[in-house]
Amino acid sequence: MNNDPPPVAAVAAAQTPKNLIKVKDDPEPVGFDAVEDKFKIATSTKCSWADGGTFETRDLRKRIEPWLTALFQSEHLSLLAGSGLTHAVHFLAKGVGAAGMDRITFSCHAQKITNKANDSATATGRAMPNCEDDIRVANELLRGLKILGCTTVAEKLRSDLTNNLQKLADSVLLSERSIATAENEKKEEAFNLLVNFLMSFAARNGTRDRLQIFTTNYDRLIECGAELAGLHLLDRFVGQLCPLFRSSRLDLDMHYNPPGIRGEPRYLEGVARLTKLHGSLDWVQVGKDIRRMGLPFGAESVAPYLKAPGLDSATAHELMIYPNDAKDRETSHYPYVELFRDLAAATCRPNSTLVTYGYSFGDEHINRVIEDMLTIPSTHLVVIAFNDPMGRIMATYAKLGRPDQISLLIGPALGDLKTLTENYLPKSAIDRTTMRMGELLRRRFSPGDKDGTQTAQATNPEGDVA
Repeated sequence: MNNDPPPVAAVAAAQTPKNLIKVKDDPEPVGFDAVEDKFKIATSTKCSWADGGTFETRDLRKRIEPWLTALFQSEHLSLLAGSGLTHAVHFLAKGVGAAGMDRITFSCHAQKITNKANDSATATGRAMPNCEDDIRVANELLRGLKILGCTTVAEKLRSDLTNNLQKLADSVLLSERSIATAENEKKEEAFNLLVNFLMSFAARNGTRDRLQIFTTNYDRLIECGAELAGLHLLDRFVGQLCPLFRSSRLDLDMHYNPPGIRGEPRYLEGVARLTKLHGSLDWVQVGKDIRRMGLPFGAESVAPYLKAPGLDSATAHELMIYPNDAKDRETSHYPYVELFRDLAAATCRPNSTLVTYGYSFGDEHINRVIEDMLTIPSTHLVVIAFNDPMGRIMATYAKLGRPDQISLLIGPALGDLKTLTENYLPKSAIDRTTMRMGELLRRRFSPGDKDGTQTAQATNPEGDVA
């Protein structure tokens, strides 16, 4: 028998709670683990609301759902979806996660590109570099080679970039196609949960500002879910056949005229704004313009759709799917300056709530906007994630230093898409009946009403019979 003590890392991992919650008046995150069909508070944390240190899902629902419902009715509400959303839907449909962002290689200056990409990732606080770092560094090198007049090497590097971008685009399409071609039962469950997830945010009263959706993903999963939900998305693109990206931000919206009422248009329900911060799989640069091409969800390859008339024989190198997230000067390049301006404008204003789902806080330029947002006392940040394997979420939480303005729902018991949607998110509809019932009950059985027989006129000044 081996009597050697376990490694320190293994002991630390065993003692680290798998779930963290911080909502309402929690002074600090509360850690807990699943024990059979219940949850138990971790010994390393303190909790004032769990009797005996154990509780169930229904106890969490009573604590989380009303809190999120109140936050979701803030004057301004934004959702930032990271790669965790794609992985969650893909897992529900196929039982495995979506395609990752694996490193790529080049035929020239390969080691130098890899080393610089590693340094770039470290500088942005990410321990694990990915293909975005490689592509960004390779683009910088390509510009330098052109300046030096190294035409032959530059063309070789450009060819490598085009091929690698083609592979990246096809891998993202493969994830889309895997979801679209999954077994009907699993696919329906995945898409139903995605629809309910999106509508939990988008179901806002017409007097509130529109939901603003931000995503760092290249895929079109949010667009697909919105289409299934009948949710109208407003973005910066204008046109139908080959929409054109416009820099001018026109606050366009959708209204309708109620029957019998003229001159008083009302907000149309089921409308949200969408901003893809890192570009999209179907965005392509044509000359000085950015256009969105007609790329079906889950197509076999992006190459045939780049040959359409009007795209000027564009290749994968012109796809706008690679972010510039290492240096501020790069994020000012078109069209990223417009996209990040939208993020700052939507979040950095009073009475604003930002909810992140599946975002690992690995992009410093986004983190800086969030940090600026929290300098406004009436703003709030809600972080929802399935896990925090690299510790970036908690490191950012500590760095921000504003615990009263931050709520945390981290771990499989809280951040799993199915568990979250079915138990903790608000209803995915504008339920006026429930609100009306709650108001009537409050008035009818108020603390001062001992027998619950107050007159209708006293309990309801508007004259409605209670």
